[in-house]
Amino acid sequence: MVGLPTLGTVRAAAENVAHKALFGGFADFRPLPRTAVDSGRTRSVFEYHLPDGVEAAGLPTLLVPPLAVPDYCFDLRRGCSVVEHLISQGRPTYVVEYGGIGFGDRGLGLEHWVEEVLPAAVRAVHERTGKPVHVVGWCLGGIMSVLAAARMGAFPIASLTVIASPFDFKAIPLVAPLRPLIEATGGHALTPLYQAFGSIPAPLVRKAFQLSGLDKQIMKPISIARNLADRDYLAQIEAVDRFTDNMVAYPGRTVAQIYHRFFRANDLADGEIVLGGTRVEIGRVKQPTLVIAGRGDAIAPVKAVRKLTELLPEAAEVRFETAPGGHLGVLTGRGARLGTWPLIDEFQVRHDG
Repeated sequence: MVGLPTLGTVRAAAENVAHKALFGGFADFRPLPRTAVDSGRTRSVFEYHLPDGVEAAGLPTLLVPPLAVPDYCFDLRRGCSVVEHLISQGRPTYVVEYGGIGFGDRGLGLEHWVEEVLPAAVRAVHERTGKPVHVVGWCLGGIMSVLAAARMGAFPIASLTVIASPFDFKAIPLVAPLRPLIEATGGHALTPLYQAFGSIPAPLVRKAFQLSGLDKQIMKPISIARNLADRDYLAQIEAVDRFTDNMVAYPGRTVAQIYHRFFRANDLADGEIVLGGTRVEIGRVKQPTLVIAGRGDAIAPVKAVRKLTELLPEAAEVRFETAPGGHLGVLTGRGARLGTWPLIDEFQVRHDG
């Protein structure tokens, strides 16, 4: 609400408070129907069902989440779901999920996902549909998608869409205060933690995500009070809280690679990285690539995301856009409906051929 509340907004706020007390919430968390079509170690690929009466149109899309988060980042809630948006247009839509990460997975490095999980997921969708595959990755999922495309070559990936994925970690203000501690400990500030647990435990992952938006956390009660009349806003708050509460652990070796290669050495900004003894050159990506940054993103600010556009000399097309929202909001916030999603639509339609 802006300015003095009207009688209508006061009535709506009262109705929402009563609804919350009686029914517990506003968000519709029913997952969109889907069927498992492929599986392997830390890999399950699901195909979403098209709505009744909607004909399939365009090449299939594979959605790639980051590690440590539930794959329903792409299906956050009814009315604010990337999946719901795509299938409503007839776009065959798939997602890869990684399952829970335990102590037995502590030896898995990023190369496991870059060289095994994602190529297998792309091939599964390609074999099921007989068509090239649009790949859409968010956050670390976008980074892994780019690295996988660099390793796989041009086929069968039709295009890449990379959302909120930082490729220059020195351009992330949140990281700057940690660098003196990192260097003072010889780069081993986090080593005892992931060695002891075999991972970065889920509660710490959740806390890190919350701290990245500390200002929003502090202002959250005030924001809710100001928007008590807006049921869609309240539903989105519930969805984000549910998403954050269900983050999972990072495997230890992967944490070490992200920590040393991304944060300390900033290898991605140099255009290549060594994973499991194999050098991956980002410049080998051939696919048309859409890069989207959130204008309010503190985890992956615009400058850090834009860096990828400088690393793709062989790509058929490189397009950079910004859209409203923070780190999660740019993917599936309320502003993504008119910001990010139309950018994806237009890009994929142009490259459906």
